[in-house]
Amino acid sequence: MATTSHWDQEIDEDKPKEFRLSRSRIMYIENKSGGTGLEGPARIGRVYFSKSGMTLYYRGKRLQRIRGGGFKSNYYDMENGEEYWISGPRKDRHDGLYGGDNGAIIDDDIAGEYWQMVD
Repeated sequence: MATTSHWDQEIDEDKPKEFRLSRSRIMYIENKSGGTGLEGPARIGRVYFSKSGMTLYYRGKRLQRIRGGGFKSNYYDMENGEEYWISGPRKDRHDGLYGGDNGAIIDDDIAGEYWQMVD
C-alpha cells in the first residue's frame, strides 16, 4: 500500500471567493510533527489568510495560529493537530526556524514570483 505525504492533498483550483489574492502571501511552511526533530519537510507556497489573520489556508489545510507560540512551531493543522513553522521567505533563503531551507519545495504556481522576491 502506497503512503502519501502530508503535502499530497489535492489543490482546489476553484477557491472560494474569500480566498482573495489581496489576503495572501508567499510563505515558508515547514512541518514540525512526527518526531522530525529540529527540521521537517518544507514547502514555499501561497497561503491565504482569514479575515482575522489567525487562520491560514494552504493546500487544503486549515492552519490555526498557536496563541503564545509553541515549541518549534507557530501554527497547527485544525484537522489532525500537526504542527508547522510558517514564516515569510528571506532573501538569504535561510527560511527554516534554525536556518537553512531544509530542501524546501517551491510550488510551481508561485516559483517566478518567489525568485523575484529573493533575487
